[in-house]
Amino acid sequence: MSLFKRRRFPVEIILLCVRWYCKYGISYRDLAEMMQERGVAVAPSTIFRWVQRYAPEIEKRIRLYQGPRSGSWTVDETYVRVGGKWKYLFRAVDKHGRLVAFMLSDRRNTNAAYRFLHKAIKAMSHYPPFSSTTDKLASYPKAIERLQNEGLLSKDVVHRTSKYLNNIIEADHGALKRLIHPTRGFQTMSTAAATLTGFEIMRIIRRGHYLQQGRRVTGEIGLVNQLFGLAPERPVEPGSLCTSQVTATVPLVKPTRLA
Repeated sequence: MSLFKRRRFPVEIILLCVRWYCKYGISYRDLAEMMQERGVAVAPSTIFRWVQRYAPEIEKRIRLYQGPRSGSWTVDETYVRVGGKWKYLFRAVDKHGRLVAFMLSDRRNTNAAYRFLHKAIKAMSHYPPFSSTTDKLASYPKAIERLQNEGLLSKDVVHRTSKYLNNIIEADHGALKRLIHPTRGFQTMSTAAATLTGFEIMRIIRRGHYLQQGRRVTGEIGLVNQLFGLAPERPVEPGSLCTSQVTATVPLVKPTRLA
């Protein structure tokens, strides 16, 4: 595949590392050790580059499988440390907790709120909102009014401002933060955006918020393989890596038994 051209490792191993890092909230060093126990010697920095390259690619390819969302949206923002400073992660979910859109921003003003809502409306153009619940941040009413004046948002959309109605997304923030915590902060906005994309997309896949596949692990593997055109009989699961898969491409540790 041209997307994986000049990579020293098989596609299955690359996608496995990207999936595990974005799914389980572990450090790059820990994941490198886990792969070493399975006979694959890969550096933490290499896994980092894979996540930066292929996590956004998974998000791009899974858009067709996201399916419908409810028209009742809950919008909020949370804090993420980038380069030693606090930045803002705008997020929106529907009333069932399914992700609508997300955006990392260095500001929390009207322009940032407008850009995020514009992105969410564009992403869900076939399932427009009929109500939007936000906190009392003054930027949201101005952004919503601007979108309505531009004809991008219906005039009939109900905008509610109450912190007590944001419980769904507040709980979702907490689950996402458990994945972010092992990173100990990000260095740049670009690396943060790519990594957070991987976290969000793997949470969508893990929770079954997409079409065609089930919530079982085999369904997750099958979906990612399908996104990249891999044969369905080639998923890589824990314990399935063998010496014959990697001998020709990577130096092996010599374990007594491959897990």
